Amino acid sequence: MSVRVVVGGAVFDRGRLLAARRSAPPELAGRWELPGGKAEPGETPPQTLVRELREELGVEVEPLEPLPGEWPLKPGYVLRVWTAALRSGEPRPLEDHDELRWLPPDRVDEVDWLDEDRPAVAEAVRLLRAAEGTERSAERSAGQDAEQGAGQGPEQGAERGAEGAPPRTP
Repeated sequence: MSVRVVVGGAVFDRGRLLAARRSAPPELAGRWELPGGKAEPGETPPQTLVRELREELGVEVEPLEPLPGEWPLKPGYVLRVWTAALRSGEPRPLEDHDELRWLPPDRVDEVDWLDEDRPAVAEAVRLLRAAEGTERSAERSAGQDAEQGAGQGPEQGAERGAEGAPPRTP
């Protein structure tokens, strides 16, 4: 029996994770998930994610990397999750969802996630917290660089480039 892949998106924007509440089918309605959908034949997971989030939420995303693991769904289906950055649009519940929320890492437990999504949500939160810690560290470092560089001429400051800039967050 062949297995169909369902691609979920751990969509990140400004240190938050996008959660979508299902409106259908009835057995899933009212529970929260990482948005996404079934891969079409010949479609890669990143292509699936871009298409599904355009159709379901009206946004453009950039798939970044797959989360480790896959999770069984109903018989014949498996969930694979990719991180993605929001690139354009404001998410709206167009298909299969009736509410969306941007959740910071410390608030992801406020919604009733589908059981199959919980491990991926935990991994996504781990990545967000790691990025948050990296940004704080870079900000502290940049602050120290600014203090140490006080009195330098503009040409000396220009030599440093973007080393003190925070890393790109998902």
